[in-house]
Amino acid sequence: MKIKEVRELETKDLSEKLSAEVLRLHKMKINHSVSPLENPSQIKALRRDIARMKTVLRQRELNK
Repeated sequence: MKIKEVRELETKDLSEKLSAEVLRLHKMKINHSVSPLENPSQIKALRRDIARMKTVLRQRELNK
């Protein structure tokens, strides 16, 4: 997910998507520890997407 796409989302949608992505990351990590993923770089990409979402939420919080 690109930063432009993240910024286009409304705050409520963004926070919901963030919580869903965090759950997805936890599941992905557990699955990877049990049996290796085909593409372990997905974990890295998902972690970065979560960081982008948190950054945009924090920016919106500070701009209020």
